[in-house]
This record gives sequence, C-alpha cells and structure tokens, in this order.
Amino acid sequence: MREAQDTWLPQPDLEEVDLGTVLQAVADPVRLQIVRLLDAAGEASCTSLDVPVKRSTVSHHLKILREGGVVATRLVGNARLSRLRRDDLEDRFPGLLAPILLARPPARPRTD
Repeated sequence: MREAQDTWLPQPDLEEVDLGTVLQAVADPVRLQIVRLLDAAGEASCTSLDVPVKRSTVSHHLKILREGGVVATRLVGNARLSRLRRDDLEDRFPGLLAPILLARPPARPRTD
C-alpha cells in the first residue's frame, strides 16, 4: 500500500526573498512569538500555538510568515501544520535566525 504524499501550501523560493521581507514577517510581536514556539515544538497547528490572539488571527500570522519565507505549512487531513524553515533560512541568510530567536523583548519604559 502506498502512503499519501504530503501536500504543502505554496511558499516562496527563498532565493527570491529579500532580507527585508523576512525581517518584516518576524517584526510583529505575535509572529515572533509564533516563530519561537515553532522553533521549540518543531511543528504545530494554529490551534496548538499558545499565543494571546484568536485562532483566525494566528492563521493570518502564519500566512504572513509563510509568504515571507519563514515557515512552511503542510496539510494533514483538516489540519495545517507549520514548521520553521530553519535550514532554508540558514542557507539563504547565514546566522540570521539565531539572533531573532534569542533576542530579548524590549525593556518596558520606567514609570517612576
């Protein structure tokens, strides 16, 4: 019996994506949190990502990340599982991903 091939949503060839597009995709705090969660989980659906927005908003953020070349999404039944394009990003933009994943959030202004 033959196994079904994974079906992947369209994603850009990273050779055609510029650095600004990738940085813009991860600039939003929720999208950055999604990238960090995917890095830790390996792969996840929008319903399994613990972010402080509605599921439809998570889906929208994942679409922006996919179109920006940051994540890849495959269809498994009714689920859409996304994963970080770690190797592709490292090949195209060596050393870019580590500081994005490790950067601390900005300090909150003091209100003294």
